[in-house]
Amino acid sequence: MSPRTPRLSAGVVVVRPTEEGWRFLLLRAFNHWDFPKGMVEAGEEPLAAALREVREESLISDLEFTWGETSTRTGPYSRGKVACYFIAQTRTAEVSLPVNPELGRAEHSEFRWVDYDEAVKLVSPRVRPVLRWAALVMNLQASGFPTD
Repeated sequence: MSPRTPRLSAGVVVVRPTEEGWRFLLLRAFNHWDFPKGMVEAGEEPLAAALREVREESLISDLEFTWGETSTRTGPYSRGKVACYFIAQTRTAEVSLPVNPELGRAEHSEFRWVDYDEAVKLVSPRVRPVLRWAALVMNLQASGFPTD
């Protein structure tokens, strides 16, 4: 891999419908909140990696790609890494943060199902455009959700 080839990670903006509206799943690693994601392995397609990462990090396996398999990518960060995100919904409310055998601990210390406004406050500036993209794809602005 040349220095110019970005390392690719893939994840999913996981959303769940509730009586109060859509909720976004955020996972916390150290002081950073993000959507479930991880590195794309050699020979793996980004969507397959994203699905694997959601299962590994949250045990959610009932994802529905209601808005299609569209994706967005971040700009380079953390030594040239680029993250590719898809968006999918789940009916699963219970989230588990299982131990990663390679780390000997869970990758994340906390999860939250949050509305758009709370998500904007929690995620980093790198993740905020992904959240806005998801809201636009979901057409949340028509439901009174801000998109910036």
